[in-house]
Amino acid sequence: MVDLGVKISRALLVALCGLSPSVLAQSSSTSNTAPSATERYADHGQQALAQGNYEEAEKDFEKLRELQPAMAEVHANLGLIYFQERKFEQAVPALRQALKLKPGLPKTGTLLAMSLAELGRYSEALPGLERGFRQSADPAAKRMCGLQLERAYTGLQRDSKAVEVALELDRLYPKDPEVLYHNSKVFGSFAFLTMQKLAAAAPGSIWRHQAAAEAYESQGSNELAIVEYRQVLSVDANRPGIHYRLGRTLLARSRQNHTPEDGLEAAKEFELELQLDPSNANAAYELGEIDRSAGKFEDAQKFFEQSLHYYADFEDANLGLAAVLISLGKPADALPPIQKAIQVNPESEIAFYRLSQAQGTLGNTSEQEAALVKFRQLRSEKSNHQEAETRIFAPGEVTPQELEPAAK
Repeated sequence: MVDLGVKISRALLVALCGLSPSVLAQSSSTSNTAPSATERYADHGQQALAQGNYEEAEKDFEKLRELQPAMAEVHANLGLIYFQERKFEQAVPALRQALKLKPGLPKTGTLLAMSLAELGRYSEALPGLERGFRQSADPAAKRMCGLQLERAYTGLQRDSKAVEVALELDRLYPKDPEVLYHNSKVFGSFAFLTMQKLAAAAPGSIWRHQAAAEAYESQGSNELAIVEYRQVLSVDANRPGIHYRLGRTLLARSRQNHTPEDGLEAAKEFELELQLDPSNANAAYELGEIDRSAGKFEDAQKFFEQSLHYYADFEDANLGLAAVLISLGKPADALPPIQKAIQVNPESEIAFYRLSQAQGTLGNTSEQEAALVKFRQLRSEKSNHQEAETRIFAPGEVTPQELEPAAK
C-alpha cells in the first residue's frame, strides 16, 4: 500500500478551498447574525489557516458553521482543516455538506476523494480521484490525486491500473522525489506479484528460471543468477541471449571476487553466444573488451568491428575500437569511430579524451587542445552535478568504457 504524507502545501491548500471575507460579508448582510461576529471569526480563521495554525482555525470555522450553516465555503474550509489534522472521519461529512449546499464548489470533490482514500474507502474515493487526476489543471492537485490514486488502486488490488498511474506520474513529475519513491514501490510490488504468478502458474518452466536469473543479476546476486542461467541452458542449450547473460554474470563475479577463471569461463560463454547468433553485438563487444584489456589488440579490433557491423551506433564499441586503433598506431583510423561516438553522445568525456589522444599522436596540436578543453569541461560538469542515471534493468547492458588511469 502506498503510504502518503497527507499534509497539503500552502499553495494547494489555498487552491482547494479558498473562502474570501467578501463572500462572508455578503452572506452576513442577509443573516440574522451580527456581521461583526461573522467577520471576526472569518478573519481570524483565515489568518490561522494561512499560518498553518489548524487548531485555532478549527475553532473559528466551527463557530462560523454555527453562525452560517448554509454557507458551503465554511463547510469546505472546515473539511480541509480536518484533513490537515488527519481527522478524516470529520472531514468527510463536512466536505459532503459543502457539496450538498453548492455542488459546483471548486476542488471540494477532490479533497473529499482524498479524505475517503485516507480512510481506506477506496471504492468511494476512486471516481473523485480519477476525475481529479485526469481533469485537474492545477499541477499540485493533479499530483496529489495521482499519488492517492496509486494508493487506491493498490488497495483494491488493481495493480495494473496502479502501474498506469505511476507511469503517467513519472512522465509528469520526472524528478519529484516523493513521486519517484512511491512509484518505486508500485513498480516493485507489481514485478514481485507478476513473478509470484509466474512461479505459481509454471514453477518448473524455463521462463520462471530465466526471470529469476535476470532478477538475481539485477540485484547483484551473481551466485544465484549463475545457477538459474545454467538451469535455463540445461533445458535449452540454444536459447538466444542466455550464454551472453551467463557470461556477463560470470564476468561480474570475476571482478567482484578477483577470480580469473570466471573471466575465462565468461569469454567461453560469449563465444558460444556468437556461434548461436553472430549478430549479438553485446557478446562481440565483451570479447573485444576482454582482448583489449589483455593487450590482444588485433583480436579486439575484429570483435569490435563485428559488433559495429550489426550495431553502428554502439557508443562503447566505437570507443573501444578507437582505443584499439590508437594502441595499434593507427590514430587516423581511430577518428571516424570517435566522431561516431560523439555524434551518438555529445556529452561523452571519454570520446573527447580519445579524440585528444588521436589528434596528439597525429601531431594536430590545436585539435588536441580543443578536445582536451572539451574533455575537462565535461569532466568538471560531471563532478559538480553528479546524478545517478536511472535505468530499468535491461539484458543489453555491457561493460562500459572507462577513462585510462592517467586521465582520472
